[in-house]
Amino acid sequence: MNIIDLDNQTELPVDVNILEKIALSLSTREIEVILTDNASIAELNAIHRDKNMPTDVLSFPMDTMFMGIASEHHPLGSIVISSDFVQTRSEELGHSINDEFSLLFIHGLLHLLGYDHETDKGEMRAKEKEIIEQFALPSSLIIRTEEF
Repeated sequence: MNIIDLDNQTELPVDVNILEKIALSLSTREIEVILTDNASIAELNAIHRDKNMPTDVLSFPMDTMFMGIASEHHPLGSIVISSDFVQTRSEELGHSINDEFSLLFIHGLLHLLGYDHETDKGEMRAKEKEIIEQFALPSSLIIRTEEF
């Protein structure tokens, strides 16, 4: 079952297989993933968050209500990731592009599922760590989640 709809607007190569496995461990709903550049994500960040600067990842949950009825058949939402950020951070931290992309995907996916590190008491960070370990991603990503 493929639930990731990848719109890669860049030249950055991405392995969608790990994203599929991560996503399916948490949901069976379709997820749109858009890989774009800093200029495009900065524009979205300005429009939706009033922050006129690029960011690493943005999440846009889909409203699951249709005619007042909740539907698990609707897409979960969209995750937008900056390829510029992926490349820079993977080089800085010494891990692969796919590892960095996976971390940002996990972060965005948890936001789609209702987690919010800005208001919770560490639940989102703990869940990120759990997923990183579950999928045998580098332990350096766990340290990274504590820095978010």
